[in-house]
Amino acid sequence: MRPDYGGPLPEPVGFLLIPRFSMMAFFAAVEPLRIANRLSGRELYRWTLISEDGQPVTASNDMTLLVDCGLADAPSLPTLAVCAGFEPERGLPRRLSQWLHRQASEGCLLGGIDTGPLLLAEMGLLDGHRLTLHWESLPAFRERFPTQEAVESLFEIDARRFTCAGGAAAMDMTLSMIAGRHGQGLADDISEQLIHARLRPRQEHQRLPLAKRLGTHRRPLVDAVALMERHLEQPLSMTAVSDRIGLSMRQLQRLFLDELGKRPRDYYLELRLDRARHLLEETDRDILSIGLACGFSSASSFSRAYRQRFGAPPSASRRPDGHSAPPPNHGQKPQ
Repeated sequence: MRPDYGGPLPEPVGFLLIPRFSMMAFFAAVEPLRIANRLSGRELYRWTLISEDGQPVTASNDMTLLVDCGLADAPSLPTLAVCAGFEPERGLPRRLSQWLHRQASEGCLLGGIDTGPLLLAEMGLLDGHRLTLHWESLPAFRERFPTQEAVESLFEIDARRFTCAGGAAAMDMTLSMIAGRHGQGLADDISEQLIHARLRPRQEHQRLPLAKRLGTHRRPLVDAVALMERHLEQPLSMTAVSDRIGLSMRQLQRLFLDELGKRPRDYYLELRLDRARHLLEETDRDILSIGLACGFSSASSFSRAYRQRFGAPPSASRRPDGHSAPPPNHGQKPQ
């Protein structure tokens, strides 16, 4: 998969499976390699599945995969992808961190798929590298790692690291890496086999355009929601929103009711509460600071609004041990 690989074929590729990893993202990364072997008529790639202890690993969809080896028996690998997903481990075993640091020091092209980048960042293995991960995890990631350059692209690849947002983006990343090593023609042929309409470039946004998410092309509504999404920590007044998009308050109210079935103030509040829930689930920040970061002036006002929307207080999104609850399902999880 690495463009500068100069060893004999098949090129070895390792996949380190973390418990509750995303099966969809894993298969999206592996299947292009399998098809590359078939279409080329020779074994271009050979992959090795690794777990910490060599035991089978259960994915987020409760399916269990056998692995080839544990850390102690793993071969030297030119490329290794850390596959994580639902409930990425926070208390990382010391030997796993040490093993990954050793792989990196030996020149391994090291990467993370789905929430794999989060684990690598916790180990200090992404310092100085631009990275991506699932868009829903990005705000919490930026809170925890403010000095890291985290972007909302499909994937990022440099000379020593690669990261991927997960889901179908893992397929785009693998196809890009195959193209870099064996040519665009082979990557295109693999894409056709996978009924993958086009190879998306890394810089393409993960999310659908806002107009498509809202189900409307009415420019004032799209502009109003975009404005709200940019001002969650310090909410704008509805008067400020209406002024900035050139509508009267009455027109703004009618627009939201007609298109979204709710008042603009209520829609804005839901955006802020959804952000708060993500921060509660994915960070260890205290509840008050999360409320303040989402535009609430006090713990009581935050708790009251949160309970009204989700039917439980903010603390319910935290595990009994005081750590964050499992991250959101990101659409495809559990699988």
